[in-house]
Amino acid sequence: MSKLDGNNRWGGKMLMTEHQQQYDNRSQPKLTGRPTREELVMIRDFIIYPHVISMIQRSQEDVSSAQLALKAVIIRCLEYLMHRASNDYYSLKRELKSRNIKVMEEETNDGILYYRYFCRGYDDKFGIVRETLRTEIIQQMTRYTNEIGQKLR
Repeated sequence: MSKLDGNNRWGGKMLMTEHQQQYDNRSQPKLTGRPTREELVMIRDFIIYPHVISMIQRSQEDVSSAQLALKAVIIRCLEYLMHRASNDYYSLKRELKSRNIKVMEEETNDGILYYRYFCRGYDDKFGIVRETLRTEIIQQMTRYTNEIGQKLR
């Protein structure tokens, strides 16, 4: 028996945050190459969020210049939407960065927006039709407005 046995100071180990993350991630399979289905959805959402944010900004400008009876209420709701969309966008951006995925706008042809993405050494294009983009924006805005409705109840 050594002098340190029974000494509770040596019972726990101190780890730096980076080492703890490495230790936690060691059992997860290493992802290489092509993105998973979940990551493709994340890339799609990453493309959609800037359009959602610009749509909210335009709406804020329109409402602020209009003469409306409930102008203050509408502006507060739009501020909430902007805050929620911005937070979601930046958290998605951080998640993509942690997964080593980069997305860049490339070109627009015949109503199709093309984006190039680099995923752990894999390079490919992601195309989204404008109508699909509009539908996704409407669905995202519906989710956000439903949140406002639930909070107001």
